[in-house]
Amino acid sequence: MKKHIITLLTVTLFVSAGFTQREQPYPPLYLVSVPTAGTLPKGTFTSEFLLQKNGGILPKIEVGLTNHFMIGMSYGMQKFIGDQQMSVNKTYPEVQIKYRAYEETTQWPAVVVGLDTQGRGEYHEFSDDENVESTLIERYDRKALGAFIVASKNWNALGNLGFHIGLSKNLTENKDGDKDLDFFFGFDKELNRSFSLLLEYDAAFNDNEYELNDIDQITFGKGKGFLNAGVRWAVTSNLMLELDYNNITLNNDSAKYANREVKIIYSESF
Repeated sequence: MKKHIITLLTVTLFVSAGFTQREQPYPPLYLVSVPTAGTLPKGTFTSEFLLQKNGGILPKIEVGLTNHFMIGMSYGMQKFIGDQQMSVNKTYPEVQIKYRAYEETTQWPAVVVGLDTQGRGEYHEFSDDENVESTLIERYDRKALGAFIVASKNWNALGNLGFHIGLSKNLTENKDGDKDLDFFFGFDKELNRSFSLLLEYDAAFNDNEYELNDIDQITFGKGKGFLNAGVRWAVTSNLMLELDYNNITLNNDSAKYANREVKIIYSESF
C-alpha cells in the first residue's frame, strides 16, 4: 500500500513541475469515487469517461440546474475495448442527484444530500440453480452508495485542502442480506493550481457478509474497506485528467494488485 502511494506522489510531483499551471474549473464534485459537497454551477455540464479494467468504460454526464442542485446519468459497458463481446451492466442508466442543503462558512462545513445508484466494476446477477427465476444477487463488484449525506470543509494550506465525510445507504443492492449503513471520508489537496492529490476511504460496512445458504457463503468484500488514491490534472480550463489507484487494501479475494483507472472529465457552460 505504501509503495502505491509513494509512486503516485512521485509521479505527481514530477509531472506537476513540468506543465503549465491551469485553474481547476470548479471545486471537486467527487474524490476518486465518493462524493463531496461540491455542486456544479448553474448552467454548467460535465462529461466524464472512466476507463476501467478489462476494457470497461463508464460514461457519465451531469448538469447543474441551479447553484445548489444537479442531476446526472451514467451507463456502464464492459469489454468496450478489446476483442471480446461487449456487454452492458444494465439495460437502463443509473442516476446521480445532489442538493446542497447548507453552504460552507468559516465555522461550518457545506452539507449535501443526494443519490447515486452507480456502482463500480461489473454488474452481477446470480440465480439459484434450482429456481432460475429467483435471483440471489443483483449488484456491482463494489456497491453503489445509494442515498447519502456528505459534509465538506475547506482550508487554505499552501493551496486548498478539503476534508469530506459522509454516510450512505444502498437502496437496491441488498439481496445479499447486508443492509448496513456505510461510512466514507477523504480529502483533496491542491499541489498547485493544476494538480490535486485525492485520497478516500470507504468502510464498505454493507459489503462484508453474505449467506447463500446454511453451509456456503459468498463474500465480495473482506471487511477491510476500500482505500483509493488519485491525482487530478487540470489540462485546460475545461478538461481534467485523472489517474486513480483503487482498492489499495485488496478488499476482495480476486484482487492481487491495486486497480488502476483513468478518468477524463470535460466541463462546459451553456
